Amino acid sequence: MEKSTVTDIEHGDHERRGTVWTATAHIIAALIGSGVLALAWSVAQLGWIVGPLVLLGFSCVTYYTSVLLANCYRFPDPVNGTINRAYIDAVRSYLGPKHVFLCGCAQYVNLWGTLVGYTITASTSMIAVKRANCFHRNGHSARCDASGNTFMVVFGLFQLVLSQFPSLENITWLSVVAVATSFGYSFIGLGLCMGKWASHGEFRGTLAGTSDVAASDKAFDALLALGNVAFAYTFADILIEIQDTLKSPPPENKSMKRATFSGIGLTTVFYLLLGCIGYAAFGNDAPGNILTGFGFYEPFWLVDMANICVIVHLIGAYQVYAQPIFARFENYLLFQWPDNKFIRRTYSVRVPFMEVGGSWSFTLPTLVLRTIFIMFTTLVAMLLPFFNAVLGLIGALGFWPLAVYFPVSMHIAQEKIQRGALKWFALQGFSFFCLLVSVAASIGSVADIVHNLKAAAPFKTVY
Repeated sequence: MEKSTVTDIEHGDHERRGTVWTATAHIIAALIGSGVLALAWSVAQLGWIVGPLVLLGFSCVTYYTSVLLANCYRFPDPVNGTINRAYIDAVRSYLGPKHVFLCGCAQYVNLWGTLVGYTITASTSMIAVKRANCFHRNGHSARCDASGNTFMVVFGLFQLVLSQFPSLENITWLSVVAVATSFGYSFIGLGLCMGKWASHGEFRGTLAGTSDVAASDKAFDALLALGNVAFAYTFADILIEIQDTLKSPPPENKSMKRATFSGIGLTTVFYLLLGCIGYAAFGNDAPGNILTGFGFYEPFWLVDMANICVIVHLIGAYQVYAQPIFARFENYLLFQWPDNKFIRRTYSVRVPFMEVGGSWSFTLPTLVLRTIFIMFTTLVAMLLPFFNAVLGLIGALGFWPLAVYFPVSMHIAQEKIQRGALKWFALQGFSFFCLLVSVAASIGSVADIVHNLKAAAPFKTVY
């Protein structure tokens, strides 16, 4: 295979072997995740007309801004300029240090919020496995309560162990398993929805969506649905990293645009199928999570298999989002105190059956800080165990700054579009409209969290 060696702005020479097809696979893997589980509910809040249009609208916006972002991989010229290997590097090159700080805040808040959402999602899937087996043994009307907090602690303990691996390179196998299982539960969910729809043979739902709630609740739920869809389409913060795997020639931005079109196009078809078939199957009673809302009791083993896939996927995906946060904090400590023995001293513990080296090496700051971070993340998830609301808030907070504002601003800087020009007004108007969507979705998510907190007791969440 042809190799491409390039020089980037921070990290020296590196080889890239990726193609359009590998980049397409990365994009689909990044997009298809736990967000798909809420699509049927989201369409149910918006109805048969607005629901599919919202899915298509987010796909068009994501594709357009991804094209703009792909052109920012090199600076200042998208074909012959210097390479930026990460999203934040591109922001630094085109917009300067002030925007780097804002981008960093948006990225790391989004990464951490995703970890909270993953903890909640994993615990609800663990509960669903337990309850599905209980219902199968004792009947669908049996009382099969389970504590969400217990399963969140179990999930957190898994992450405490995995977090002690030095970096993502040490757990590549886990990422591969996570991608495979994400496809597994997504297609099982689609198959179950198709089976339920076929069983009653009619299109359920209405043109305007749910109507059996108060007007204010209906409005907030519709806004929350926007946040859930935004979460399902979020991948801008890793687009540059995916592009950095592509070989050249052809130019990386040309290959990335083709990959983005294919990846987002295929994902959108799948989202429309799952969201619309799920709505047709359940109508306005579509559960917030199609695998844990018990729209399906049988075959219980298939529902169990899907939820186990969710759990395995999130165990791996958690580390994909957590390791960049760990690296940022630990690199900051090393930069601030380069000669501190407490920070730099490495300890080794012999681990039985460990193939490479036979021992586990760590520093005390790594052990302590990663443990505290995961404990805090788990604590927040226990206090806010609301699947749809948390996913919606994460999607709303990450959509505008990362997927729209920075790509549009970098495009304006790259093309040297003058303030006051017609194209400048068009781009700024587009960005402002997306900001309003993000704000609206955030309001809906926060309103749902506040509503749920009124009926919830801290650390006593029971399903």
